[in-house]
Amino acid sequence: MTDSELIVDLRGRLIETLNDFWDAVSEPCGLPEWFGRNLDAWSDTIETWGISEVIDSHDILIVHVDRRGLFSGLRQEGNVLVGVFDGERNRIVVHRPA
Repeated sequence: MTDSELIVDLRGRLIETLNDFWDAVSEPCGLPEWFGRNLDAWSDTIETWGISEVIDSHDILIVHVDRRGLFSGLRQEGNVLVGVFDGERNRIVVHRPA
């Protein structure tokens, strides 16, 4: 049996702030309008589920981003966001830009 994966590919999109990230994942992840747009709300969404029917309908969430802006490795809020992903049921893959 193959796990159902939700793949959100944000490569090529410049994400400078957490708000940029929330804007980028809102539609593909089916986040409701009342989503809190903060790290605690995101953690609840990807860990405990029950917030997004889109995410909940998949076994695994994988988000691809470029290593720039928020994910350059130099930004504390980006590093904290990356740390919210557990690496198993939900993963973020940070790519070097081409």
